[in-house]
Amino acid sequence: MKYLTLALRQPRATRHPMQNFIADSEAVAREELLAWNLLPGEAVEYVLFYVEGEIDPYREAISDVGSVAEYTLAPIDSESFYAYVRQETREADRQFREAFARRHLLVVPPVEYTGEGHMRFTVVGESADLRALLDDLPERIDAEIAEVGEYDRRHATVAGALTDRQFEAVSVASSLGYYEVPREGSLAEVADELDCAESTASDLLRKAESKLVSAVVNG
Repeated sequence: MKYLTLALRQPRATRHPMQNFIADSEAVAREELLAWNLLPGEAVEYVLFYVEGEIDPYREAISDVGSVAEYTLAPIDSESFYAYVRQETREADRQFREAFARRHLLVVPPVEYTGEGHMRFTVVGESADLRALLDDLPERIDAEIAEVGEYDRRHATVAGALTDRQFEAVSVASSLGYYEVPREGSLAEVADELDCAESTASDLLRKAESKLVSAVVNG
């Protein structure tokens, strides 16, 4: 069984309004679609998102989306929350999903939406269906293959649990020898490379390390 990890960029006009909000606003670092339920024969869907960012600007933005009938925002901590949404299925989304519906493919959550306006996700299925998917995607969508290979969930990257900034922080720290024994690089050097305060660099590293350890132990 093969898998394909895709990074897609849709035209702004066909993106969901909340995707445009995430692309435009500095208030949200990223959003992950964790689960969804599309009711057969009805243009209604229930979706659950994990969001890293500020909850108030997100609430203000989603309140103005006409296709969203109902939503609940549940804080996790000061920097993250869940968004449970009931919304109408937009025509642009229905057309996008048709390429998947015609094939024996399964989208493996999460579907990640980033500040660059991209969406990234993994699809599992037979090789022929995966190749056909790329041919069937609407021409207006730019698709980049990030990864491809034999699917094995046991080897899923633990780095996927990190935000882009957290990943950058641990990458810089590693390159400077911060994790060497004995330690070669200092926190000050990491902060200088990241162009931030030492306290900010320390916070990024601690949160990244916590997520990585949790992913390894509980993954």
